[in-house]
Amino acid sequence: MTQDATFEDGAARPLRLVAMDDNDLQVLSALCQDAVFPSTEMEWQRGRARFGILLNRFRWEDIPFAQRGGRKPERVQSVLAVENVAGVASQGVPRGDADTILSVLSVTFEPDEAGGGAVLLTLAGDGAIRLQVSELEVALRDVTKPYAAVSGKVPDHPA
Repeated sequence: MTQDATFEDGAARPLRLVAMDDNDLQVLSALCQDAVFPSTEMEWQRGRARFGILLNRFRWEDIPFAQRGGRKPERVQSVLAVENVAGVASQGVPRGDADTILSVLSVTFEPDEAGGGAVLLTLAGDGAIRLQVSELEVALRDVTKPYAAVSGKVPDHPA
């Protein structure tokens, strides 16, 4: 007999997700919300048609466990990789400044008639990164063990 997965099934395991359609990307976007990274941690590998960012991702999926266990919220370093990238454009994103910390609000997809489109990373402070892709393929992979969030708080987005 098979059972549905529970939250406990994924408690301490690293995430490894791939989004191949808009529904998948919505899940991935929710997990990337409030991830932070210095602007120096982005790289476009033009020859491999890949764009990647090393994020310090807030572990939204761990909040029920942290609250129940009386421990601080956690972050984990993750790689967000977008495949099939033909072009990159940005707005409000200083390049090469390790002191500038960017924060992800959402990751969305704007399809075009040719079957491709644009992956849009919306950042706090009116910043954005637009990745022109021939087809949607976005991966999120945790690459370190979780660590206590420095602030000790859950990110807040007051209305």
